[in-house]
Amino acid sequence: MSSPQSPSSEAVVDVIVIGAGFSGLAAANQLVAAGKSVVVLEARDRVGRKVYDKLLPSGDIIELGAEFAGPCQDRVLQLAKELDVETFKTYRVGKSVSFYNGNRLVYDPEETGGYIPLGEDALKDLAVAIQTLDAMAQELDVRVPWKHPKANIWDSMTLTSWLKNAISDPMALDLLVMLARALLSAEPSDVSLLQTLTYISRAGNESTPGSFQRLVSTEGGAQEVRFSGGPQLIAKRLGGRLGEALKLNSPIRSITKRGEIYEVNGETFTGKARNIILALSPPLTGRIKYDPPLPASRDLLTQHMPMGSVGKVIAIYKTPFWREDGLSGGAIGLQGVTIQVTFDNSPRDGSHGALMGLIVANAMRRLDGKTEAEIQAAVVEDLATYFGPKAREVESWIIQRWANEEFSRGGHFAVCPPNVMTQYGTAVTEPVGNIYFAGTEASPYWSGFMDGAIRAGEAAAAKICRS
Repeated sequence: MSSPQSPSSEAVVDVIVIGAGFSGLAAANQLVAAGKSVVVLEARDRVGRKVYDKLLPSGDIIELGAEFAGPCQDRVLQLAKELDVETFKTYRVGKSVSFYNGNRLVYDPEETGGYIPLGEDALKDLAVAIQTLDAMAQELDVRVPWKHPKANIWDSMTLTSWLKNAISDPMALDLLVMLARALLSAEPSDVSLLQTLTYISRAGNESTPGSFQRLVSTEGGAQEVRFSGGPQLIAKRLGGRLGEALKLNSPIRSITKRGEIYEVNGETFTGKARNIILALSPPLTGRIKYDPPLPASRDLLTQHMPMGSVGKVIAIYKTPFWREDGLSGGAIGLQGVTIQVTFDNSPRDGSHGALMGLIVANAMRRLDGKTEAEIQAAVVEDLATYFGPKAREVESWIIQRWANEEFSRGGHFAVCPPNVMTQYGTAVTEPVGNIYFAGTEASPYWSGFMDGAIRAGEAAAAKICRS
């Protein structure tokens, strides 16, 4: 790989990349390898953006943002290998817990196909609904899903409206609604059926169709592995390759085109480039001032795609006590709980215990203004419901609310209500002059994941190299 150039502040560089998450860093490294002069600007004081790991007093890390990967996520796994970041299996040994209608049930997911135990009618409804979603999703062209003959019909309805028509059993409906919340960080009523199908279709690769099961599964699915040292280590090592070309604490406020050159201005940086890559979510690109303004289609896209709502709460324990009880640390709560999904987030060696709970969609929105003490009080009740009284013996808490982050405003990706994908879908990736768009939303595979972010960044870089 070529060494990155470090131009002076007056020099016109080939590319300014805005955003040092996986997408921006992947783009920059590919451009540097092609011999381009590059500057990467990041508003935060760290790389990774929504991939963020916190160092614990023990020396271990805990993942506060994206953390999992699995089959078909080829780019993130390959990049981790190239950067000597090892993976390890997500802990899922033992039985899981479900909580529904006030009843706690311990079950073996290997005996239930990974789902909570369901009655015969509910199981049939669930199977038919998932098979139907997969079949529709596999009809889509992952790059232009809005061109499907039924795209306008599918984009005119929410996922909720489709689910209510497709499923008659209340328990099966509640389960799929909960899974949709966990996958999309939004209520099913927030998202169009077309975006849901697109999300499913993109959970694969060039040779393997996407599937709902791959999205929700641990073994053989999107949650199969974690990264030793945390996934932010990938971003740190990518950023380390860029040297002085990477500039942190550099939020950008405006982009002005003068002739064939773009002037980029921020609080701590002013620079010029022939090309721009915006490696940001659509809503965040809309917070930059452009002269001349972006086309109406792109601007309206940024107004119509809100970020999902998600938070992580991690309870740290002296030991992973649930393992002694034969539990995996995985739990699902369908009603009356704050955290609907949990994972064992303990370190690889199990030297201490960590239970991670996801708070998503409306549940997260209700807590955005609450104090951490109020959130802890709600969450500890859920953990005790799932794992018993020992779950109250929390040594420390870590709470991450992504919607409250100035340079995220939500996570893990931007969602499309009805009548957005068919009207503005092309604007997600279509360049405006020499301004190119990356970010995980722009990927034809694993949109919403680290793998998708990398793919989108590399695709934007490739467009510049070809031009």
